[in-house]
Amino acid sequence: MTALLAPKAARPVLLRHWRDAVWRDQDYWTGLLVILSALLAVRLMVLVFGETDLFFDEAQYWTWSRVLAFGYFSKPPLIAWIIRSATQICGDSGWCVRALSPILYPVTSIFVFLAARALYGDRIGFWSAVVPATLPAASFSSLLISTDVPLLLFWTVALYGWIRLINSHDMRFATLIGASIGLGLLAKYAAIYFVLCMAIDAWRDPRARDALREGRGAIALAIALALIAPNLLWNANHRFATFSHTAQNAGWKGFPFHLGDGLKFIATQFAVFGPILFATLITVAWRAMRRGCEQPEFRLFALSVPIVLLLGVQALLSRALANWAAAAYPAATIVVTAELWRHWPRLFRISLWLSVGVALIITLASPPLFASNPYARVLGWHDLATTTQRLAEARGAQSVLTDNRNVTGELVYYLRDATLPAAIWFRVDTPRNHFEMTDLLPEKTPEPVLYVTLNSTSVPKRFESAQVIGEQQFPTNALPVRQGRFYLLKGYEGDRAN
Repeated sequence: MTALLAPKAARPVLLRHWRDAVWRDQDYWTGLLVILSALLAVRLMVLVFGETDLFFDEAQYWTWSRVLAFGYFSKPPLIAWIIRSATQICGDSGWCVRALSPILYPVTSIFVFLAARALYGDRIGFWSAVVPATLPAASFSSLLISTDVPLLLFWTVALYGWIRLINSHDMRFATLIGASIGLGLLAKYAAIYFVLCMAIDAWRDPRARDALREGRGAIALAIALALIAPNLLWNANHRFATFSHTAQNAGWKGFPFHLGDGLKFIATQFAVFGPILFATLITVAWRAMRRGCEQPEFRLFALSVPIVLLLGVQALLSRALANWAAAAYPAATIVVTAELWRHWPRLFRISLWLSVGVALIITLASPPLFASNPYARVLGWHDLATTTQRLAEARGAQSVLTDNRNVTGELVYYLRDATLPAAIWFRVDTPRNHFEMTDLLPEKTPEPVLYVTLNSTSVPKRFESAQVIGEQQFPTNALPVRQGRFYLLKGYEGDRAN
């Protein structure tokens, strides 16, 4: 009221002081929880009422969750355990398979707040937590279920534990770090980067080295190893399938460098983290390299920049997907937010509103409205499964055969209530995916067999007869349009013929 009654020329100054007083007195916890709760409610409603088909990786993870184990062909086991825990509560519908993704993201933001608050205070903590909650990449990822979601959570918990351990030398935080790294490794092996980042921080900072002494570092390492040990044993009993797949994904091509792939990876980081935020990260990191920096900035650089650089080199040697650097951004968010808020607050607000606008489009817009549809790979699979079941019933097929993991995973999921066993056609010496390791065509497969393939005219040759019974396009409102072909196979000859 005082601001409104003041002379017109004095109002901007008074309003600014009034705003600052409100922020000083603000309950940041309450404000953050309100924002995170609102985002969670919107995202859950979008999942329930605007459901898209499961992406084939999600369908595969659901398949894993039916048979719990300490490891799977291409990933550690935590993603399957998470999906199983959700589906035990609310069933096997697509929204339930994904439900824990939007739930875990707010928890991650809370630990970003705790970590940033320990370094910079409540205000920077609050805004550091709001940033990852509203990033477009987070909005898109929160509507899917992926290994990045639990990885980011446990990485952020470990970040908080590391900051607190350095300040307090409390063994409880060493235990928290070890548990977080171990659980992070069970989510995705990229959690091992945290150990590298800790080592870089300890190399630079005597306080970080002291925090690891008196058994604290050993305790953290022992807990992490104890948690990942069952997965290591599973790999040893399965010819190190997950490790081999991870190495194959890295796919180093050697020299010369693939400059185009490296530049593409860097360009994608502007989209993942946001153009203003990533540009600021590059700017302040480059300035720190030239002029040096003090804690806590170096600590946050040590826990973020090496990951981007390492994966940049990986992209030069082979390839690196945009999300592979996701673990860099909890720490990067804090240091960039602190830098922008202190020196360029207007630029920070522009970045935040830009993120919020794009996030709203991603969250609320119908997928077909996108010119370059980010949901393209998750559309059309339910229709494919429906056509498969219809043709199987019409032609009396007793089982289904596919030729790649994408189709297999989707059909296993969408035909889960049908009585059609599904198998994959295995044509090489070494399994290339989970289904080729576990779901091969049995010698006495129920016939006739409905063979389902996309964009392929090749038919398994170990059958006496193969009849084309259907061909259909499955448009996804974005490229690629899937061309489905269906064959009725009879007279399986087993492994005797080529």
